[in-house]
Amino acid sequence: MADTVLFEFLHTEMVAELWAHDPDPDPGPGGQKMSLSVLEGMGFRVGQALGERLPRETLAFREELDVLKFLCKDLWVAVFQKQMDSLRTNHQGTYVLQDNSFPLLLPMASGLQYLEEAPKGCPRPRFLAFTCGLLRGALYTLGIESVVTASVAALPVCKFQVVIPKS
Repeated sequence: MADTVLFEFLHTEMVAELWAHDPDPDPGPGGQKMSLSVLEGMGFRVGQALGERLPRETLAFREELDVLKFLCKDLWVAVFQKQMDSLRTNHQGTYVLQDNSFPLLLPMASGLQYLEEAPKGCPRPRFLAFTCGLLRGALYTLGIESVVTASVAALPVCKFQVVIPKS
């Protein structure tokens, strides 16, 4: 419990700090892109570090789907103390991971003041960029390069789309 609350506070402060020190209060798309990149980069490094601490047998996955199942179950539990609710794939390198009660969105779902922060359909909003990076970093450590985006259609449901380009 304490770890979860600590992580949520830390995440909230990282996001707030990046937006608080923007030189221009209305930076436009360029400034927001920069802040999202910083958050996503932080998440990527954390995901890499988590991936490096995985047991050796975890690194022996043969199929992409097995790696994604591992992320949905074991990694998600390690970070958020719950499993991802669903995993879907088109079997062509695109995976959709859905969390119906994403912990970082729960506070927003319970307060009207946060609804502005979560525009419907907004890809990779600032409060999800870190988690997109975390997933991408863990996948990278497991030998899979990917593009990860997130979308919120209704709070607190979050969908992460993982696209793995074919080489």
